[in-house]
Amino acid sequence: MRLTKSVLILCAISALAFQAPVSGQNDTTGTKSRLTIGGYGEAVYSRHFYSDDVHRYMYPANYKDAADHGRVDLPHAVIMLGYDFGHGWSIGTEIEFEHGGTEVATEMEAEEAGEFEQEVERGGEVALEQFWVQKSFSKTLNIRAGHIVVPVGMTNNSHTPNQFFSVYRPEGENTIMPCTWHETGVSVWGKSGAWRYEAQVLPALNAYFFNNAGWIHNGSASPYEFRPASSLACAARVDWSGVPGLRLSLSGYIGNSFNNDIKTDNYGETSKYHDVKGTVLIGAFDFAYKSHWLIVRGNVDYGHLNDAVLISQHNMNQTTMTGNPYPHTAVGESAWDAAIEAGINALAWSKTKQKLFIFGRYDHYDSFVPGGVMTDIGWCERQVVSGGLNYSPIPEVTLKAEGGIRLFDSQYNNEPFFALGITWTGFFKNGN
Repeated sequence: MRLTKSVLILCAISALAFQAPVSGQNDTTGTKSRLTIGGYGEAVYSRHFYSDDVHRYMYPANYKDAADHGRVDLPHAVIMLGYDFGHGWSIGTEIEFEHGGTEVATEMEAEEAGEFEQEVERGGEVALEQFWVQKSFSKTLNIRAGHIVVPVGMTNNSHTPNQFFSVYRPEGENTIMPCTWHETGVSVWGKSGAWRYEAQVLPALNAYFFNNAGWIHNGSASPYEFRPASSLACAARVDWSGVPGLRLSLSGYIGNSFNNDIKTDNYGETSKYHDVKGTVLIGAFDFAYKSHWLIVRGNVDYGHLNDAVLISQHNMNQTTMTGNPYPHTAVGESAWDAAIEAGINALAWSKTKQKLFIFGRYDHYDSFVPGGVMTDIGWCERQVVSGGLNYSPIPEVTLKAEGGIRLFDSQYNNEPFFALGITWTGFFKNGN
């Protein structure tokens, strides 16, 4: 059905998004604020000076002189709401419209004798990314249950558009891991001095949705009305901010991913899949340094998948199942990403409160590192070099310009690009 304006308004009111302040937190007037409302959004124009044909890596010579193409996009439009009920109880919700949301309409076609047809008018997604209840016992101990963000890696922990310089979210982490990664589970977190910790129990990833181009990126998705959770996983993060302006962080994930789907198989002792667990292990380090004139951010991520060879064979054999949603490709035994970006505020020494960051960014990642008898897939390893401007006339609004190139091994065609974006990020409290 087409989403009417009234339905959109109801969705925004009932599923607005963000985490509520800890019980007892005050607003700037000194009066206790129970309601927190916020959100963020991005609008983008990009030009790609290469072919977007799906066969461009298979037959690169055929696309060496391909025409460029442009796109407009609304990567994310998010509304957030939180409420503090008092006595340590609070809630947080977040609804996200990705790429403009989705529109499907039923229409009567006059050209076809009045037949009714259902048409997809706009691609995209509408996702409930956070929906949780929290009990705060103290600053050092909070328990959160419901739909939560999994803070593994830099981007999942810091994904609003004012937390990275590039027009789109950092490419490496956004390729090899779910981003923004959100699951229904339980979280325990707290702060003590310069330290912040968080530990989570959540549904494990689904290996049937792993692939070569994105490693485990699609493993948290579910095409069903529920999320299969036959296997559980753990995620954790520790942040240290003992030096003014500097944050150092470690995060990780472990969970078994094989046979964690709506269709589970009881593989007998003679089956080669009998002992397959598909354990996913991820370790990540990220940091951020911010002063009045300089911002530097970076990350290193490494992930390993046990039984990758057998899982690849299993997934590629699923083509015999009619209508199944699996990608049917091999998946790498490991994947990694290393990235750094730095920006200098050209207006730091002026009297204005406006900011103009001149930045550079480098990202190097590989979504398919083979294991065993696997053959390497060269185009899965990429380097992305870019630079540009971030101009903020007010703290909540940033205009972005970025130009760069995606670099491959010599047998493939490099991919230059240019993008313009306008973003906003704002958090408001009632009574201010």
